[in-house]
Amino acid sequence: MHQHLLRSLLLIVILSSCASTAHQKRADTSRGNWIGTTPPVTSSFRDVDTTLIMQPDLPAGKSPVSLMDLPRTEEGAFVLSPGLYEADFKTYCLQPGTPGPSPSDVYFQAPLGGARKDMIQAILFNSRKESQLDQKNVQLLLWSVVSHSDFYKLSPEVQYTATQLLSRKQLFELQGGVLGVVKTVARMVPTLNSQNDIGQLFDLSVRSYEAFERLAVLNTPAPILRTDLKQDQWYRQEEGYYVRYLPNNYKQTRIQVYVPDSVVDSAAYESGNYLVFDPTSWVVVAANSRAQRLGIGGPVLDIVRSVIRTIKSGKGSQHPKETNKGNEANKGNEPSTMQ
Repeated sequence: MHQHLLRSLLLIVILSSCASTAHQKRADTSRGNWIGTTPPVTSSFRDVDTTLIMQPDLPAGKSPVSLMDLPRTEEGAFVLSPGLYEADFKTYCLQPGTPGPSPSDVYFQAPLGGARKDMIQAILFNSRKESQLDQKNVQLLLWSVVSHSDFYKLSPEVQYTATQLLSRKQLFELQGGVLGVVKTVARMVPTLNSQNDIGQLFDLSVRSYEAFERLAVLNTPAPILRTDLKQDQWYRQEEGYYVRYLPNNYKQTRIQVYVPDSVVDSAAYESGNYLVFDPTSWVVVAANSRAQRLGIGGPVLDIVRSVIRTIKSGKGSQHPKETNKGNEANKGNEPSTMQ
């Protein structure tokens, strides 16, 4: 009997110790003190291939037309043809505590990297298909992911958003996995002290979006570190077309695409070998300052003119079809936007 009690007591002590260690690790990492672990997002200008920053030979006086006029694939990618295009896309802050984009900032795409890369990519990618979800709740979910916040302290609306955008496995991870269950049993109390820690707001069950925004997106402009990079510069894609990113603010970015005549093979196009473009779940980073890094969601006005249902061997900048989310169908055509 005594041995059984001792074993039970020892188990409780071990579980409480694990939970305390896990919590301290979360508290440290959410403040940016990444000791012995990988940050949730690591993308920076160091990951940009600067050899692809170049100026295409744009026809003089050519004005962009809407990217929304192009046909789409069933997954939502744009089927490209020669021309100059643009559209506004929802974007999301992935680096709380840094200044928002300014007119002086220059942005280029970088690979999405970090410990929570897959979860962040799933949220961004699936947010396009679940366009009825409030963009503010998607942003709050992303802030909770990058700050390692307690899932159970999120508002019901943000928790619901998570169930719509993440797989069961990802939800379990977001809830803390096995250690999250241990923490619940052990009734651990958060002890975050940093006033600048966005995770503290989640722990305190703050419901004001503006309170999170004030901590996450600084109003002070980031100092310009490189004056050799300009907003009119383009980023060449592997397939030979060009893209540039012009943030209006951290919530919305205008993306321009230029496709030279020589890039699209008409014979290949007729045979179903389309050139497609899908920026959803990409990350763009400031090249000449320490401003926000932005994850890209779906178009602000997601108007679908026509859908190409069969692609034999589509090529281009796109992402594989998301297969690990619970909901399949897109529930709305008109997305809600952040004001």
